[in-house]
Amino acid sequence: MTVSTRRSFLQSSAAAGLFVSSVRAARRRGALEKLNIACIGTANRAAADIEGVISENIVALCDVDSRYLERSQKMIREKQGHDPAVFADYREMIDRLADRFDAVVIGTTDHHHAPATVRAIRAGKHVYCEKPLTHTVHEARVVAEEAKKAGVATQLGTQIHAGSNYRRVVEIIQSGAIGAVSEVHVWVGKGWGGGALPSQGDPVPKHLNWDLWLGPAPVRDYKDSLYHPAQWRRWWDFGGGTLADMACHYMDLPFWALGLSRPVSCRAEGPEVDAHACPSGLRVFYRFPARGSQPAVDLTWYDGNRLPGEIHGQRVPGAGVLFVGTEGMMFADYTRYRLFPQEKFAGFTPPPQTIPPSVGHHREWIEACISGTPTTCDFAYSGPLTEAVQLGNVAYRCGEALEWDAENLKASNTDAADRFIRKEYRAGWEVA
Repeated sequence: MTVSTRRSFLQSSAAAGLFVSSVRAARRRGALEKLNIACIGTANRAAADIEGVISENIVALCDVDSRYLERSQKMIREKQGHDPAVFADYREMIDRLADRFDAVVIGTTDHHHAPATVRAIRAGKHVYCEKPLTHTVHEARVVAEEAKKAGVATQLGTQIHAGSNYRRVVEIIQSGAIGAVSEVHVWVGKGWGGGALPSQGDPVPKHLNWDLWLGPAPVRDYKDSLYHPAQWRRWWDFGGGTLADMACHYMDLPFWALGLSRPVSCRAEGPEVDAHACPSGLRVFYRFPARGSQPAVDLTWYDGNRLPGEIHGQRVPGAGVLFVGTEGMMFADYTRYRLFPQEKFAGFTPPPQTIPPSVGHHREWIEACISGTPTTCDFAYSGPLTEAVQLGNVAYRCGEALEWDAENLKASNTDAADRFIRKEYRAGWEVA
């Protein structure tokens, strides 16, 4: 459903000299030239992503909510002096205008991440996608493989990865300051879970295309304030609770510092499984294999009402990471870190900085699109991270401890996980 015609779009934007014919042309351009970007999702987190790439030419916008779409189009008109093309269906946008943009920014509900990303990559586009990269374990593998095959620039929206504190923590852990790390605890007190499906729906507002909002998910009735714009994270068909929402941010730190990838086992504890609603609190126990001289790692995730009061004698704040090493412990969150025992590390001098400051999380991706410089959260890194995150939900939902065969995307000890590793799609939205 195109909101503005292709003809008027091409006339206005071509006159402004916004377009190039291909991704290859984008890579040949000088550093001072700009990317042509299409944005899927325009409000809330997506609005922040648009702001993050506003230095480039925003040539197309897509949103199922016409209010958000009109507001974003107005903003682009005021800041960039032209009207971007607007769409409700990103499949149509990519298929019809693929030769008019170089890159795509995706800030949708989780269940749309993989369908939009795969379609964009297969059209030869660079992709920035919000976390979690995908809605399922299988989708994460497909997306990472497609990105590698296409050779496009990619970045996961884990913005805190660009912050200076995470970089200093990684340097300290990798310097051996607390010794060999074989135990990590990660927690977030937020709770995206609970609730019951309504007995009846509400009329769909005129500004919302509910069928496109559902996209690959099974059909269900619209209900005011229950799904759009934010509560969708509570429901399996669209999100994955707190684990899917926040683990790519906080588990990113031990993944980076310890060089983790895919776990070899996973089990989870939580309330009785609901077929529709995510849990109000969860604990997930991962085992990661040894890497070279580094020992195997046991990583425990806690969220919602399953947070412990303390870990190894240390009080647990609202969110953070605790590394446990042979020579001490280290707590970190987005902006700070502390070493324990405090008396042992009272005169601690951090190692020299070896990880350079980031030019900015979105800027990393823009420069990668233009000149081929690497990003720090490309899909080769964030694909395995997302697989691990989503595997925790698989273990919880199937109710069994999983012996994980990552190569084959299969729990070797049970078939119960299969239906949660992959999912079914409505026709026209498949990811394969």
